[in-house]
Amino acid sequence: MLSAPHRPADRRGSDPEPNRSLAGRLALGGAAAAVVAIPFTLILLLVLSEWEPLARLDRTVADDLNDVGRDEGALVDLLRAGSVILDPWVFRLAVFAVAVWLWRRGARRLAAWAVTTAVIGGVLGVVLKLLVERSRPAFPEPVATASGFSFPSGHALNAMLCVGILILIFLPVLRGGRRILAYVIGAALVVLTGYDRVALGVHYVSDVVAGWGVALAVLAGTTGAFEAWRREHGLRPSPVTEGVEPEAAPSIRE
Repeated sequence: MLSAPHRPADRRGSDPEPNRSLAGRLALGGAAAAVVAIPFTLILLLVLSEWEPLARLDRTVADDLNDVGRDEGALVDLLRAGSVILDPWVFRLAVFAVAVWLWRRGARRLAAWAVTTAVIGGVLGVVLKLLVERSRPAFPEPVATASGFSFPSGHALNAMLCVGILILIFLPVLRGGRRILAYVIGAALVVLTGYDRVALGVHYVSDVVAGWGVALAVLAGTTGAFEAWRREHGLRPSPVTEGVEPEAAPSIRE
């Protein structure tokens, strides 16, 4: 009598379903990224140790741009307007609005990833400021002032983070010239935000670079956590070039 062919055991039938929710996995991924963000950690250590070459670079750039600002009133007005247009909450609201739009179209996993990533990055930026307690640049005649601590730059962090979120959401439906345009516009917004903060004299260069580093670490952590969750639920691997969730492309196109 022929025996039936052996079939691999169904893991979902023999093992309990994972207890961690998608949001929980995203949070763990963000926390892990913060721990392993080596470039940011290096900058942090150099700032805390007051490493002379970095301190000299920060001070020189800050002084030079402050001198330019004192002589160019129109430039300062433009930079102040830019600080409002490029405010972290402008970027966050853009992400939240897109997340609501995705949720209503049925792309709920993608919406959850977007909101969770934005929240983790925002909270992490505030926590790091309170831990480092770096004072903002000081000048005899400042062209602008800001409250709170300086390291890392919240504007730079949220610009990089939210631009990254939006690009990863829409990558599945962007092709050719549209994809290049998205990268160019995104990079321009990130760079302009960083320059605006340094030129106004409210952040050092290292604050801005650190903010970018934190944002990239959070993006890497939550994207990695999302990918692990996808694989656990039988979805195919998602290359970076296809965004976070390629399956959401039909919902985005509708």
